[in-house]
Amino acid sequence: MADFHPLIDELESALASGNARHRLKVLQRVTDLFCAGSSRYSAPQIELFDDVLIRLVAEIEVGARAKLSQRLASLDNAPPRLIRSFAFDDEIDVAAPVLSNSPQLTEADLVENASTKSQEHLLAIAKRLKLSEAVTDVLVERGDRRVVRSVVKNTGARFSLAGYQKLVVHAQRDRTLTISIGRRSDIPRQVFIKLVETASASVRAKLEKVNPKAAAAIRRAIEDVASDMRREVREASRHHAVATRDAKRRFKAHRITEANVHGPAQSNDFEKTVVALTMLGRFPVDLVERALLDEGTDLVLILARAAGCSWLTAKALLLMSSAKRRLSEADLQKACVSFERLSEETARRVLKFHEVRSKRYAGTRTSESTEAPDGPEVEAPGVTAEHPVEEQLKLAI
Repeated sequence: MADFHPLIDELESALASGNARHRLKVLQRVTDLFCAGSSRYSAPQIELFDDVLIRLVAEIEVGARAKLSQRLASLDNAPPRLIRSFAFDDEIDVAAPVLSNSPQLTEADLVENASTKSQEHLLAIAKRLKLSEAVTDVLVERGDRRVVRSVVKNTGARFSLAGYQKLVVHAQRDRTLTISIGRRSDIPRQVFIKLVETASASVRAKLEKVNPKAAAAIRRAIEDVASDMRREVREASRHHAVATRDAKRRFKAHRITEANVHGPAQSNDFEKTVVALTMLGRFPVDLVERALLDEGTDLVLILARAAGCSWLTAKALLLMSSAKRRLSEADLQKACVSFERLSEETARRVLKFHEVRSKRYAGTRTSESTEAPDGPEVEAPGVTAEHPVEEQLKLAI
């Protein structure tokens, strides 16, 4: 640090004179001195450099600040207060190098920056080698299309379940984003399924607009593709395989009960809930997955009642985060009334009706109507959120 002491006098002189050229010359010398020995400096010495550099850059031009930002951005022990001031600089040429590269910025710094600064600042953050869930949550919430696309393509970024769910919403209007999300290796299976179904809805709307007469056939064809993709993802899912193996092990030791459904549902464990409800009610796994991901409530209520579950378990299923239902107390009370009115036998008949319809369609792929188990042929809407419980009961009984 001996070389540094003569610069103190020059620093005071430069600050007092107000000469921009002299100030810039001193800044360059101090920066050179720091970069040459930064790995050897102690914490107090770095703090001294921090104080000096902050004073020198206070009134220098943007270009000089940008060059200094680029020089210091990749240093592990760069002056922390200076780095933070650069990160929050309104000039993106100054902020971008440290936002994208500096290890001196904490998660809290990045969250605050992403919450308050411009889209250019957010785009720079999105390019960092590693991003935590807390940071990506803000980028997905506030970012424009460029920011969201960039962070999704970043393999070092990690997303929370809530972040992924918001990405699916963004993807409804962005085919490129849909593809990028689907390519991520860490995407939760329930999010991927929802992404597929959302994309299918978009495709359906376009196809139906081109050929309205083929609307019904298009809907069914897309549902078949979505079901096939869900099955492929399910079969390739390690988490699903583990949940299935554990459930079968428990089934051998003890009979599967409502508690095996209620616990995972309360914990928002999608895989275990799917497997447990499938085994308890002996339902098709694809039907259970669709119910838990559907924003409607009717199919969940029918499955829960048909499996012999109580309202407490049905409520836990409705409140799972996978479908993002956001049910109010009034919504839950209405669902409770419908659930209490629905008998287990009737729920089973509704599902049987759906099964017969599905098998008939699978065999013909051309029929537009299905014969109910105990009645004449009627148009069969299937068990979906588009048809309330009461309407489905009328068709099934």
